[in-house]
Amino acid sequence: MNNKKNTTSKTVSTPLASLGERGWGKGAVSELKDYFFISIGVILYALGVTAFMLPYGLTTGGVAGISSIVYYVTGIEVQVTYVFINICFLIAAIKVLGLRFCMKTIYAVFFMTFVLWLLQRIIEVPDPEHAGAMMLPKLIGPEAHFMACVLGAIIEGIGLTFCFENNGSTGGTDIIAAIVNKFKPMSLGSVIMACDVVIISSCYFIFHDWFRVIYGFVMLFICSMTLDYCIRRQHQTVQFMIFSRNPNGIADELTKAGHGVTMLSGEGWYTHTDRDVILCIVRGREKSMIQRLIKRIDPYAFVSMSDANSVWGTGFDSMKVSEKKNEKKRILVCATNNIVKIEDAQKILGDKYDVRSLHQIGCDTRKEAYSGIFDKSPEDRVSFVKRYFGFDTFYATREGQVIYVDGNYDRPKYDIQKFDNVESLKQFLENKK
Repeated sequence: MNNKKNTTSKTVSTPLASLGERGWGKGAVSELKDYFFISIGVILYALGVTAFMLPYGLTTGGVAGISSIVYYVTGIEVQVTYVFINICFLIAAIKVLGLRFCMKTIYAVFFMTFVLWLLQRIIEVPDPEHAGAMMLPKLIGPEAHFMACVLGAIIEGIGLTFCFENNGSTGGTDIIAAIVNKFKPMSLGSVIMACDVVIISSCYFIFHDWFRVIYGFVMLFICSMTLDYCIRRQHQTVQFMIFSRNPNGIADELTKAGHGVTMLSGEGWYTHTDRDVILCIVRGREKSMIQRLIKRIDPYAFVSMSDANSVWGTGFDSMKVSEKKNEKKRILVCATNNIVKIEDAQKILGDKYDVRSLHQIGCDTRKEAYSGIFDKSPEDRVSFVKRYFGFDTFYATREGQVIYVDGNYDRPKYDIQKFDNVESLKQFLENKK
């Protein structure tokens, strides 16, 4: 094996540059795919409730748990209570989660209502103890409460995974979990569990049966762990370290496949020859494709593949960590290294903003890749910084006019905004906030 002597790196492909060309807009096919998998998730979740939870008198958390309690006490079918409570939740969720998320959640809630009704009609059988009445049969045996608890929770957890992974939700505490997960670094399963403890605990005050409460907590725990496990598997990432005699060929093919690649400069200690090492991080589901690609170009390459537990950045997950109050400043880049301009802008914008120079964000204009930025027009200059570094950027011309760009950087073209001076920019930012 050839060991690295240093970690000097050179970028073979900059993902930021290709994002704008590829685009990330979802077409009609992708939207239909989301609704298809949400439907599968809803069916699975409803199956867990109807076939395993209700026949054995079990209770879980969320709106399904509340609906089951109402069903046991009053006989009102679960779908009636379920849809009524979720309508209240959805009204509150539209403002926070956005129209797209809520549209799919609205679909999931009403589809769930229909599926719960349909599965009960399909599964129910005549009640031998009450003439003319129907009942839900205990499919896996009359005393198999624990097995029903386990199977039902696993099926419900898998169903929830389908919904969350496709930008949907089954409503209820899932909406609360999605809201918290959007702003805080907390797993979906943990939030759902915290929200549902009160619901399950309340069973004792209604039924005075500790076994029902215990089964409810077991069901909740298994469902939450299943959800977290499935989501981790979906977002699993792997890191490739590739030692090859044809690194450029492999790097070019990886780049064409849409993956970011970094080349590390090393030295084979046995031969004392320079050797480039390819570093590439991909989703776990793509590892077989990467292996075939490497083998096709260089079947004798030395490859190390390891699991990457957490990957944050373009094409992967975003960092969700709460900031301290005294550190919570909005970062703005002034597309220059002129200290006077930066200090003047900082004084005008105030302490709520952290104004940084090109050098402070890593745009070293002494390097060839960035040296041409000063030759660009003000509009192209702020666009360049936005595209390759991601920060909201402004530039003050000699005449005092301010050119500004913000928003997502993965767009083919940016909407440039112009202001008479930095004071006008500050007013715009405050109004927008």
